[in-house]
Amino acid sequence: MKWCSALSSAPETSPALDEVVERVREELGGVAPHFVLAFLSPHHDFQKASDALGAAFPDAAILGTSARSVIGAGRELEEEPGLALATAHLPGVEIHPFHLRNDELPAPGEAPAWWRERLGLAHGVRPSFVLLADPFSCDAETLIGGLDASFPGAPKIGGLASAATEPGGNSLLCAGRLEREGVVGVALHGELEVDTIVAQGCRPIGNPLFVTRARDQLLFELDGRKPADVLQAIFDAADERDRELFRTSLFLGIEMKEALSEYRQGDFLVRNLVGLDARSGALVAGARLHDGQVVQFHLRDAETSARDLEERLARYRSSLPSPPSQAGALLFSCLGRGQYLYGEPNHDSAAFARHLGRIPLAGFFCNGEIGPVEGRTFLHGYTSAFGIFRRPRRLD
Repeated sequence: MKWCSALSSAPETSPALDEVVERVREELGGVAPHFVLAFLSPHHDFQKASDALGAAFPDAAILGTSARSVIGAGRELEEEPGLALATAHLPGVEIHPFHLRNDELPAPGEAPAWWRERLGLAHGVRPSFVLLADPFSCDAETLIGGLDASFPGAPKIGGLASAATEPGGNSLLCAGRLEREGVVGVALHGELEVDTIVAQGCRPIGNPLFVTRARDQLLFELDGRKPADVLQAIFDAADERDRELFRTSLFLGIEMKEALSEYRQGDFLVRNLVGLDARSGALVAGARLHDGQVVQFHLRDAETSARDLEERLARYRSSLPSPPSQAGALLFSCLGRGQYLYGEPNHDSAAFARHLGRIPLAGFFCNGEIGPVEGRTFLHGYTSAFGIFRRPRRLD
């Protein structure tokens, strides 16, 4: 197994392609890649890139997306021309590319048999998935829900294209074809393991609370109290820094494991708070809720986000007997992170390198990030989701 990553800041497409293709060919040392991922800022000609990559790597499964900002070779190019390339030589790995429009996605009950037939996967095969979707034309929740039902526990990592602000403006690449809608992806299985790290970047405030009355996204009562009263009490007890974050960076964490006796940071799926429903006084959350759930309010800032990422990377590194050999990694990071959050470039890429060394890393800044929390896959916001692709440990 051999992974490479290259990045060009050249503003013209042809020179940028020449630069990254030459770089990965040098690093591959004469072996041909089986898998190629391309991430292009909107400054570039996607059709030209598609044609050139197909000519350069005719035997590879090629996947790509347009993105506002791209990541490669340890650098994050934000709001400027960028073309990032990841290539992988994967002997012993089968790769199944696919493109689907939204109207082709199976209903939840049909998903397990449908996905195996669509991808040509035998029963018992446990693939890993990389998913790149258009936010305007793909129902990502249905997509990942169907994949989780079909392949429970299988790693699924990816993100939503971010180059466009209106339908039809994003570009997706799959198997030599340029697409404008839906989702492109690959299922990989064989001599490959995929580990995931999802850093949500929030910390809890106040205490865990029971949902005592809710309907869909409307939260009417917490521990028998109105949500507004609960929030006011938490605000009154907070220091000045947290009070300021209350106004701009307040979220709701929803339990991922039921019946825990103690809840800590990371035990919750973090979701947006949309606001208060003026008619009912209910709090409107960015997720469906039900009575009996445990929730806790969360705050987000640069310091908290950085600490959460450091802790998750350190925990992952300590779980390994040695650094992964011949591995590669993909990073799907929210547009709200990067310099906007931290005030400095390359923050998450640099943290990854500090903990895991010189593993080739590529990716992009997304309109939504796909990754697992406690064994279930979710569409996130404000996260950095890493996929680390390595040989099975028995082969190391």
